[in-house]
Amino acid sequence: MRPAAPRPGGGGRGGRFPAALEGLRPAAAPAPSRAPGVAAATAAPPVRGVGLDSASVRQAMVQRLARQGLDHPEVLRVLAEVERHRFVDSALVAQAYEDTALPIGWGQTISKPSVVARMLALLCAGRPLPLGRVLEVGTGCGYQAALLARLCREVYSIERIRGLHEKARENLRPLRIPNLHLIFGDGMPGYPDGAPYAGIIAAAGGEAVPPAWLEQLEVGGRLVAPAEVQPGRQRLIVIERTAGGWRRQELESVHFVPLQSGVV
Repeated sequence: MRPAAPRPGGGGRGGRFPAALEGLRPAAAPAPSRAPGVAAATAAPPVRGVGLDSASVRQAMVQRLARQGLDHPEVLRVLAEVERHRFVDSALVAQAYEDTALPIGWGQTISKPSVVARMLALLCAGRPLPLGRVLEVGTGCGYQAALLARLCREVYSIERIRGLHEKARENLRPLRIPNLHLIFGDGMPGYPDGAPYAGIIAAAGGEAVPPAWLEQLEVGGRLVAPAEVQPGRQRLIVIERTAGGWRRQELESVHFVPLQSGVV
């Protein structure tokens, strides 16, 4: 997980939220729902090892997310397919399917499954799938990139920390994902070579969304990212590019690592 330009016009915190996303506002007490094709479950059984009964614990994780209100069927499907335990250190495998962030080294974390699911659902809501070309800023350990590759035709994922970039490459190599491109570089300027993008998703937040990201969105494209709306206070934001500009909505409070420039 992972600062600056004026806030794009046309929306703002009090502006009208795009109709396709209205149903994705956080609910105070979401009604229970069942993930398609996922058996009912209570708590996830313990993970015993890497070969394990990971299918059952993934199903339990997805069912919990469905009960919490996640109702995007394709997001639920990919969460049930991708093995999260393969993206965490062996000492943390037993916690891989709990709804918790876990350290992945270099001061970074893999986001909670509920946060990953929420951002993917916001990116995909009301849009035909697969999405077109998508940019991920902050590859981290590669877990979200693997999910995106199942929801999009092409994914460019950029990471500024060389050690993490290499770690993600090792994690993802056995999966042989043909439509995923891993890039070592500074994500602040986006990745012009792949633009324009149907979607941009970021795993770090600064004081404002970099203008390069906004310019690299295609008309009709959508950006989902954390942003600092007050000192020390982040919110999840969604920005859509229209023919007349950009439309922005601020959602719930989140806590991501700060967005930084340069490579290390």
